[in-house]
Amino acid sequence: MSGFSAANLVRCKPVNAIERRDPGLHRTMGVWQLAMLGVGGTIGTGIFVAFNTAVPEAGPAVIAAFVIAGITAALTAFCYAELSSVLPESGSSYSYAYATLGELAAFMIGACLLLEYTVSGAAVAVGWGQYLNELLVDLTGHKLPDAIAQPPGHGGYFNLPAVLLVVSCMILLLRGVRESAAVNVILVLAKLAVLALFAVIAFSAFNLHHLRPFAPKGLGGIGSAASTIFFSYIGLDVVSTAGDEARDPQRTLPRGIILALLIVTAAYVVVAIAAVGAQPWTQFAGQDAGLAVILRNITGQAWPSEVLSVGAIVSIFSVTLVIIYGQTRILFAMSRDGLLPELFQRVNPTTKTPTWNTVIVSGAIALLAAFVPLDILTNLTSLGTLAAFAVVSGGVIILRRTRPDVPRLYKAPFYPVLPAASVVFCLYLIVSLPWITHLMFLGWLSAAGLFYFAYSHKRSALALGAAR
Repeated sequence: MSGFSAANLVRCKPVNAIERRDPGLHRTMGVWQLAMLGVGGTIGTGIFVAFNTAVPEAGPAVIAAFVIAGITAALTAFCYAELSSVLPESGSSYSYAYATLGELAAFMIGACLLLEYTVSGAAVAVGWGQYLNELLVDLTGHKLPDAIAQPPGHGGYFNLPAVLLVVSCMILLLRGVRESAAVNVILVLAKLAVLALFAVIAFSAFNLHHLRPFAPKGLGGIGSAASTIFFSYIGLDVVSTAGDEARDPQRTLPRGIILALLIVTAAYVVVAIAAVGAQPWTQFAGQDAGLAVILRNITGQAWPSEVLSVGAIVSIFSVTLVIIYGQTRILFAMSRDGLLPELFQRVNPTTKTPTWNTVIVSGAIALLAAFVPLDILTNLTSLGTLAAFAVVSGGVIILRRTRPDVPRLYKAPFYPVLPAASVVFCLYLIVSLPWITHLMFLGWLSAAGLFYFAYSHKRSALALGAAR
């Protein structure tokens, strides 16, 4: 084994080695399935779960917050598209950092991704229980007791619906990626139809007075809301985790990422305008299953609320499914590179899925969803997502300079302005997050650094190759 050396911390994974590697997984997904993977992992969290947290922070200017988050995601998506055409493998921004910034930076970005995926999955699962309760109220007049339907700190002891959701997604993923992708496409189309129904009904009650004052909390409130919302854009990152299971990944990954971004941004902005125009912004605070409540108040009937609650339940199931999938593939890539134990890359020979990996990830997400409040979860996820996005954008600039010879089937436009602007937008949203979130994030990175120097540094594939 190689001894410690500062030079080892910046050793990069050769780009050409990726093209020769047998992924060990089935290549079954094309552009449409990849785009639906991105939409499935994105639409649901920001609009069904975090929306009622973001509106009290920004007021009607939550519309601007969605636009800012969308612009940031758009800038980053072009950078993702370029790097995915150069490095078409599982691992997302972890793999991109390994080829551009070196091993230590890649491991820390991997740690950011693990945090954002785990916490995002838990946050989404918590929101799922809220809409399930809303549906039960509409159908039966009763809801689940808070003791088993809310996390500690919110009147509960154990969030049972969230745990059941995670376990259901785990079972589906263990059956294989082809089946999971097919189910996800159906769920995505269903939730887009439900959001279209919401927009039509909400616009029928649109009132310009609800948009005044537009920004009662000022620019700080807009930035804070945009940071809160941004965790939902993790779905764009998920597309790039499918590099080992995409057909012709150098072409399909960039196209899938950009198509997903266009669908997501359009849906988010339309629904945000409709929602804040249909209800005074002051009524959103503490309003569980907010979109369903808006429809009930507008129509005076239960059926629109019931349809939207069903759509939210379907939507959030899709998001949770995609998030668990994405995290298992990142762990798979890190284990294959020797930075994590071999257990995470073991593939079931029949289903071609990483079985133990999936079980461990699902267990961690279920525990967080059962016991941790939603507001803490969303901010942590946003910070992890923004850090990873900033690295991807910076990676485009670095790789253009260090490896200009590498073929690129897609190039981010307006280089270097676009990737630099992406970094700036990400840093702006990071600064807008609460200080306690930064403190918790620093603690997580410190623990990850200790693990790297105690285990990964000596066992990485690059270290063992150098020793041989």
